[in-house]
Order: sequence, then C-alpha cells, then structure tokens
Amino acid sequence: MTKARDDSRRERAQELARRITLLLDVVAAEGGKPFTYSDISRLLKDRGLELSRARWYYLREGEGHLVSDVPLLEALADIFGVPPSYLLESDPETPSRVEAQLSLLRSMRKQELKDFALRSLSGVYSQESVSALAKLIDTELGDDDEDE
Repeated sequence: MTKARDDSRRERAQELARRITLLLDVVAAEGGKPFTYSDISRLLKDRGLELSRARWYYLREGEGHLVSDVPLLEALADIFGVPPSYLLESDPETPSRVEAQLSLLRSMRKQELKDFALRSLSGVYSQESVSALAKLIDTELGDDDEDE
C-alpha cells in the first residue's frame, strides 16, 4: 500500500472518529448522560450486530484500520438519529440536529468563558472596567443574540 493511500485512510478514520465524537457530544447535550461502550454495544445487539471494545476504541480514536463496515455504520447512524450518509460519505451534510446542538454548545461555552472572566475580575477592577471587558468579550467571541 502506498504512503498516500495510508494517509488517506488515516484521514478518513480520523474524520469518522470526529463525527462519532460529535454525535456522542450531541447525545450528552440533549440528555445529560453520554453513551458508554456498554450502551452502544447493547443497542447494536438489539439490531443483531456485535461491536468489540477494541473496535469501538478504533472508531472513537480514529486509530487502527478504518472501520468501513456499512451495516455497523448504518446501525450507529440509526442509534444517533442521523442519516447513514453522515457516517458513510466522505463529505456529507451535517445533520440539522447536530448543527443545532453544536451551536448551542458553542453559545454555552462562550457564556461560561464570559461569566468566568467577569467573576474573576469583578473584585479587582471597577464596574466600568468590567462592563468594558464584557463588551470586548461579546465583540471578540461574537454576541450570540446577534446571530438569531
């Protein structure tokens, strides 16, 4: 196998791992409890499929051989509630459900950063300085209210 082909497979495996991680984050954001290997394994068994812990690791980490088992990837897509193309195609459209949760997570992280900075500095600087910092943070990180 050529180096270019190996690099291409590695990149595809890493991209698949990134998508699965995003889906796991979406599940955690929606339900507060992330899927574990045991959850995934049980849900796949319900669909007549087996998944070893090692293979799940390869999927999650993007290491080892590229997992290209179509029935497995279709079942995972079904479990996560996304079209199979999201896990099977090299350049799929991101499902709207995933986009919405990613947008929400970005917004929450920005707010957490802003709250932390303002709490940390409010006892040290004047109220005017803290207000100016809040405006600067909104400008630099993007004020989410303007996006809607």
